[in-house]
Formats: sequence, structure tokens, C-alpha cells
Amino acid sequence: MYDKAKELINAANKIIVIQAENPDGDSLGSALALEEILSDLGKEVILYCPVEIPKYMRYISGWDRVVGDFDTSADLAIIVDTMADVLLTRVLDTPGVRHYLDTHEVLVIDHHLTASNLSFKHTALVEEAIASSEVIYSLVTDAGWTINKQAAENMMVAIMSDSLGLTVQKVSPRTYFTSGKLVELGASNYEIEQRRREFMKKSADILKYKGILLQRIEYYLDGKLALIRIPFEEIQEYSDQYNPSVLVLDEMRLVEGVELGVAIKTYPDGKLTGKLRSNLPISADVAGFFGGGGHEYAAGFRVYESIDTIIPELLTATDKVLKGIPHDTTIS
Repeated sequence: MYDKAKELINAANKIIVIQAENPDGDSLGSALALEEILSDLGKEVILYCPVEIPKYMRYISGWDRVVGDFDTSADLAIIVDTMADVLLTRVLDTPGVRHYLDTHEVLVIDHHLTASNLSFKHTALVEEAIASSEVIYSLVTDAGWTINKQAAENMMVAIMSDSLGLTVQKVSPRTYFTSGKLVELGASNYEIEQRRREFMKKSADILKYKGILLQRIEYYLDGKLALIRIPFEEIQEYSDQYNPSVLVLDEMRLVEGVELGVAIKTYPDGKLTGKLRSNLPISADVAGFFGGGGHEYAAGFRVYESIDTIIPELLTATDKVLKGIPHDTTIS
């Protein structure tokens, strides 16, 4: 099942690795691991993301090698951790990139089993796994390629990020096996966690702002849905220090009775983004009502609607998912 992926990589000299516009620990760790592995194969590798890597992810060594300029001279594009057009809008809107993707080989490596809705021809390497880096590990071991110490660390970062430290329900024997092999190759989760904790430290202003957010949480559906609204002014003021959504989402879903926490950010161009964290495996299903997706316990979406429109739709979507109604039905 890895033959086509190996063929595309072996045939390329210059490869651009693409993350979506919602980079996370898995997408960044997987991209950095590919940079190490493919460079050891003699490939020239460019790491691309259409947005700046958030500061809270900068404990991941090598984040600063990710660039915001798309190099159209690459022979092959590898997209990691998404098969959704909606999460690549900024990529596709970049001049010349749509033409590049339509005229070059594109390999997608992902662990989300939702059907691809990418609007360009691509080869998909998709397996059920806790993180995209698990899929990369299987590809690399099948091919007999080298995983150096830094690549092992990057892959461990990706696994720990998407598995919340090996605590989510989808963690499998394969996840533990892969993690063990990465430790044998030199990855140290202790060292990764020490760096992460250092970067997680907050200023007094951020802690004060977190308190303000906690007081603004709204509860719906008999307390099953917790919601926080984050206006653009606060995104501008605080995002450079810390992602406002991340500040409170975990606390929101730890409230008694809450099954889903949602943080909605509003932007001047009419865009709304939703970040979801849940206690039940429903996050991706709720996000699916709005064309988004992700994991069962963590997902996201982006729409262009007013906040007054999206809130009732979110309540209806969450209620339907809690009742087992699929997201391909009409919200009404």
C-alpha cells in the first residue's frame, strides 16, 4: 500500500511539505520529521505553511524553518494531516499555487478516515492512526529509510500532541509500539515535555485575561454545550502571546455536565472559526455540519456567517449529534 508514495518520493528531487492553515503538533511534527527523513535521502525539502506557526508550538525544534512563501519549483508536494479543501483555502488562494497543484504530483499523508474533498488530483496515503506521524513511521520502515534522532523526536511530538500524551480513546497497541521504537531511536518525551512546559508559561496579563474568558463562558443544551466567543480585538491583543481558544477550552469541557466545548473567533472579513474539544467522540461530527472536520475529540470549522446566525446553527448541530443524527442532514 506504500508503493505509490515511495515511487513519488523516489522520483522527486525537490519536495515541498504543506501544512494546512490550522497547524498543530501533529502537522508540524510530521512536516519536520519528513524534512529530516527526506533530506537524508538527498532531497531538497521546503516546509510551507500559509500562516505563522503559533507561539505556543515553538517548543518544537525546527518550527522556524517553516516558510510562508510557496516554492513552485518543487517536483512534488506532500500535504500532511488534512484532506479538506476548507483547511487549505489560504494555500489555494495564493497566486500560482492552484495551478501548481493541478499540474504536479501531490501526495497526501493523513490519519483522518473521512473522505477526501480535495479539489485537485492527488495520491492519498491514509490509515487509521492516532497521528499522521504514525503513518509516516509505517511508510518509512516499509521503505527501509533512516529515521535519525531528530526525526524520531519530531514524530514523538506529533503522536503526543494528537493523543494528548497517550490518553485519548483511540490510542492503540500500534501507538505504543511506534512510540517505543521512536524512544529506541533517541526520542525523549521527557525532554519534549520539559520544553513544552517552559513555553506554556503565561504572563500575568494572560492569566488575568483567562479569568475574564472563564467568566464569559455560556452554557446551552442543559449544560451539555459550553461556548466562548472571542472578538477580533482580543485576537489582536492576545494571540501573539497565547491562543485565546486554547486558554480555556480544556477547562470548559471539564465542567460537570459539559460534553462539548466550543470557542468561536470572529474576524473583520465576516469569517468565523470554531475550535471544538469534547468529552464524547463528537467533535468531528459537529464540525462536519459546517464543512469542517478533525478528530473525534478535537476538531474545527470555518464559515462566513454572522455570530447571531452561527450560534443557533451550532446548537442545532450539537443537539443532532448528541441524538445520533448524521451531519449530512440539513440544519433546521
